[in-house]
Amino acid sequence: MMTSVDESILDNSDSGNDSVSEDEDELTRIIPPQVEDTKDRMKARHVLGILGFLGFANVYAMRVNLSVAIVAMVNQTQPTYNNTFEHCPVPNTTNSTIPDKPGEFAWSEETQGIVLGSFFYGYVCTQIPGGRLAEMFGGKLVYGLGVVVTSIFTILSPIAARINFPLFIFVRVLEGMGEGVTFPSMHAMLARWIPPLERSRFAAYVYAGANFGTIISLPLSGWLCSLDFMGGWPLCFYIFGILGLIWFLFWSYFIYDTPLTHPRIDKKEQEYILASIGPQDDDDKSSIPWFSIMTSLPLWAILVTMCGNSWAFYTQLTELPKYMSQILHFNIQQNAILSAIPYLTSWWLGIFASIFADWLLRKGYLSLSMSYKIFNSIASIIPSLGLLGVAYVGCDRINTQLLLAIPGAFAGAVYAGNQMNHIALSPKYAGTMYGITNAAANMCGFLAPYVIGLIIEDRDTLGQWKIVFYLAAGINIGGNLFYLAFASAREQPWSRSRRLSNIN
Repeated sequence: MMTSVDESILDNSDSGNDSVSEDEDELTRIIPPQVEDTKDRMKARHVLGILGFLGFANVYAMRVNLSVAIVAMVNQTQPTYNNTFEHCPVPNTTNSTIPDKPGEFAWSEETQGIVLGSFFYGYVCTQIPGGRLAEMFGGKLVYGLGVVVTSIFTILSPIAARINFPLFIFVRVLEGMGEGVTFPSMHAMLARWIPPLERSRFAAYVYAGANFGTIISLPLSGWLCSLDFMGGWPLCFYIFGILGLIWFLFWSYFIYDTPLTHPRIDKKEQEYILASIGPQDDDDKSSIPWFSIMTSLPLWAILVTMCGNSWAFYTQLTELPKYMSQILHFNIQQNAILSAIPYLTSWWLGIFASIFADWLLRKGYLSLSMSYKIFNSIASIIPSLGLLGVAYVGCDRINTQLLLAIPGAFAGAVYAGNQMNHIALSPKYAGTMYGITNAAANMCGFLAPYVIGLIIEDRDTLGQWKIVFYLAAGINIGGNLFYLAFASAREQPWSRSRRLSNIN
């Protein structure tokens, strides 16, 4: 896999300690291959990046539209505010904090929490199988079918909701199962397609599709919910679902599992990728070393910090629209637009941070392990300080928006942090490992709304929401401290031994 570091050096490292050290810093410095890349402007791996970006934009648009649509779906009553220190005063410019027309469903706060969390029950279940299937049978099929399944059940969501509640929950779980394979299978493809010196910025381009989809989905869903055509809110599901099916046609034609199987790739690009990454092991379907993986402390470091990142992320994704509505009194369209701003700034800064990280690696200013830790700290600590600031400023609507948009932007640095760390630990099992960590992290998708529901307990006051923001910031920073202590960028012995035996 990663032959940018001399194999003899890697072999000698087996006897060393897997903890962070100066020796490891030397081992994880990346040496560019002595093979020239193609001069073509549009490379085969760039096409993978574009369609991967659009794929994630689609699935995230289908994931987050419910966060806005549910405000229009539920028949809510106008709350009463006493304008004390426990509640923010209602601005005169705000006509209503609820939709103009009543929703169709009489769902309680607890029921709405079940609805918002149901997606993640399915999403978590298919993370590990998705990564392993992509390693064994190719990421093209697994990723593509994941988007298709998500699209189909997104289209069926309004129909299911109007039939009965259990069917709607079942459809949301199936939608989550479809989307659950996408990140692990893409990780498996990146391990086969992207040279180490390009991985940080390439991951930022591809996975930033999630931010882009959120940016598009939140305001567009808010606008669609205000329409009278077809009931308004069902359009959020129909439009994004159809776009996902159209995307699949392009993915099926242009994308291939490896550079070796791509019939139209430039030979120079193929040679450059293979020289950078090493043997592809296309036919290898050997048993996976589960015990070694599950007892790998560097993998646990990734898992813990991803859980911290996800808790903060899902606090904002699933609960921020409610905070903007019930506490700051933005109407549904304002709410949707403002909720999207942190994802826009995170997208921009994530790309910049990843380009900068790759430049530092190319120049040899940082080792891979140090790069991961620095940028992971940026992605964890600065946004957490922003959440603490939101709790501090209370009813100040302008400063709240600034604290969500500016410090929150630094969450994009995670692509140069822990996101590529799996490939460094084991290129061969990167998909499976990402499935393990992403499954654990996305349990926060239903745990965070549940815990927040227990904290709020139908008391939407500033005091209760401050606890929510303190908790998210504390978990995120704590996860990063664990990552700093135990993370590694060294390929693990159980990965090297199997890879080298396959090569020999």
